[in-house]
Amino acid sequence: MGASASDNNHRFATTRWSLVVAAAQDRASSSNQALAELCRAYWYPLYAFVRRKGSNAEDALDLTQGFFSRMLEKNDLAMADQSRGRFRSFLLASLTHYLANEHDREGRLKRGGDKDHISFELKDAESRYRLEPEHELTPEKLFDRRWALMLLDRVLISVRDDYERDGNADLFAGLKDVLTFSPDTAPYGEIATRLGMTEGAVKVAVHRLRKRYRERLLQTIADSVASEEDVEAEIRDLFMALTTH
Repeated sequence: MGASASDNNHRFATTRWSLVVAAAQDRASSSNQALAELCRAYWYPLYAFVRRKGSNAEDALDLTQGFFSRMLEKNDLAMADQSRGRFRSFLLASLTHYLANEHDREGRLKRGGDKDHISFELKDAESRYRLEPEHELTPEKLFDRRWALMLLDRVLISVRDDYERDGNADLFAGLKDVLTFSPDTAPYGEIATRLGMTEGAVKVAVHRLRKRYRERLLQTIADSVASEEDVEAEIRDLFMALTTH
């Protein structure tokens, strides 16, 4: 029997975004820490968005950091209607509004100028941006692509940590390439020889790894949306972002 609407509502009542919103509304001390964790995950997609909008590297970093600092300082998240959808959509809409109001450079928060400031390195930001493809992705599509790749990287790290905690770091290292379905991935027989396993055991291990990866992917997406429908929509958007050129 499928889950009822009330079951789904209960499941999504404790997502990370809903907890952050609740903490912000209560002015709880934990809200900044929880929000900062999410912002650290999203900072580069937003930086790439600002750069593609036409800002130079230093201005883009100032604007991105100023945006996050203002969000923390002004407790903007307490104003968010989390029931309306996705954390990334809220962030991008908020950043777009912030940029529209940032005409005067003197009005921006400078790096290191606020106690709740989230600091990112210009060298790291721009070295990553220089690797962006030259094709004409719009700022919005570039943000979506960077969001998708960031999310998949976070999921991979989460699964790796699961395997390491279970004492299976070598198994994960030997199998992780199968998650990409890359044509360069070694055949199961070769992987089995390398890991000292039978080919059948490798197939079982791969099945379990992919299952764990999917579980972590769904969990990570659920942390930043409001409903089951939003999870399904985010998965569609994720694959669309990865296949858009």
